[in-house]
Amino acid sequence: MSLPPPDPRSLEGTLRTWALAYPTATEDFPWGERAIKVGGKAFLFLRGAGPTVSFSVKLPHSAAEALELPYVEPTGYGLGRHGWVTATVDAGRDAPLDTFRAWIDESFRAVAPKRVIASLPPASR
Repeated sequence: MSLPPPDPRSLEGTLRTWALAYPTATEDFPWGERAIKVGGKAFLFLRGAGPTVSFSVKLPHSAAEALELPYVEPTGYGLGRHGWVTATVDAGRDAPLDTFRAWIDESFRAVAPKRVIASLPPASR
């Protein structure tokens, strides 16, 4: 089952567009939810419901910092123990887009094959 693409001007659409711009990134729909993968491994789980957008990313370097934010929590199903965090934000409010973009980049680099990472410019920290 696939989901219709979100409005590209929405927060959900923006996050999806950024994630799919990475080399070899693909979209899949396990459990009826949107997942963006590289090399068969998810680096972004994304869901929108009305004005709320929730997304999960793997942050091996910045998870502790992200978890200090009031809208971020460890991802369920035991993934939080492995650096996954879930952010739930109201799309109508100002979202820290630079932070979200950096999180997607960190998550992609955490799961992508080394040969794919080598094709990217160095990560900015």
